[in-house]
Amino acid sequence: MVYDISRSGFPSGKSHELFTEKNTQRGAGMKEDLLQQIEQMMPTFSKSQKLIANYILNHYEKAAYMTALKLGNAVNVSESTVVRFAIELGYEGYPQLQRSLQSHIKNRLTSIQRMDVTRSRIGDLDPIEGVLTQDMDKIRHTLENVDREAFDNAVNTIVDARRVYIQGAMSSGILASFMHYYLRLIFDKVTLIGSVATSEIYQQMIHIGEGDVFIGLSFPRYAKSTINACKFAHDCGSQIIAITDSENSPLAQYAHTTLCAYSDMVSFVDSLVAPMSLLNALIVAVSNRNRCRVEQTFRKLETLWDNNDVYKKDV
Repeated sequence: MVYDISRSGFPSGKSHELFTEKNTQRGAGMKEDLLQQIEQMMPTFSKSQKLIANYILNHYEKAAYMTALKLGNAVNVSESTVVRFAIELGYEGYPQLQRSLQSHIKNRLTSIQRMDVTRSRIGDLDPIEGVLTQDMDKIRHTLENVDREAFDNAVNTIVDARRVYIQGAMSSGILASFMHYYLRLIFDKVTLIGSVATSEIYQQMIHIGEGDVFIGLSFPRYAKSTINACKFAHDCGSQIIAITDSENSPLAQYAHTTLCAYSDMVSFVDSLVAPMSLLNALIVAVSNRNRCRVEQTFRKLETLWDNNDVYKKDV
């Protein structure tokens, strides 16, 4: 469905109903006020701006990853017109509009749509160069934007907690297991919530309460089990640390501390290099606060590993 750009009004009658229904379905999980704003401002747009607006409303999964130049080329308008369109919507520039679109579509793209977006972004680039370059950008973006105060609060909360519960589902389960593995070498108070079944999660958290900390890890597409576990822990009086992609994450509403790491899709694969790096930093910071205990633990482990021939030595 495309607006009639020869006139200033919205589509009328049944066409408008079909348009609204289509965008309600396609825009689920996306920031509604952005789409509504574009619809409401449509009569005020110039002919060129209406071309841009139509493209975003009908192809936002592609537009979110287009440069201003590419978006302009797609609808035969200039790059500067695209920039002015973003400013007209109240953004400081096109990059801010683009980030807003990206933030709110990541949680709803299907795996097939992810593959299509990746093809359009990487194009004919060698996958090694394309993917690794994007991963480096994600780490750089995370480093430049990490909340240092929130990071320090997370370290203090983990160190001072009576018990530490960690939960992540789907691909974030890998992050949860990684974090649990290393924190268990520092403390004996760490529990990994290992099931995605809601009833079993609650059973494993039955004793959580004040003095405890729950660490929830989730990135788009956000797992409902982790969101529900965060709410349950919050309602029980536990401190909540959310490790996620943005302050707009559904985990953040329950969190006392939110740590954000830039996450993005690489085809159907979730790119978790930046979250993993952030976890590395968090584990190192916690271990530095418990240096004596960590050293004692590894002295024992080295003896056990040697006695049981765990590692190959003649290499």
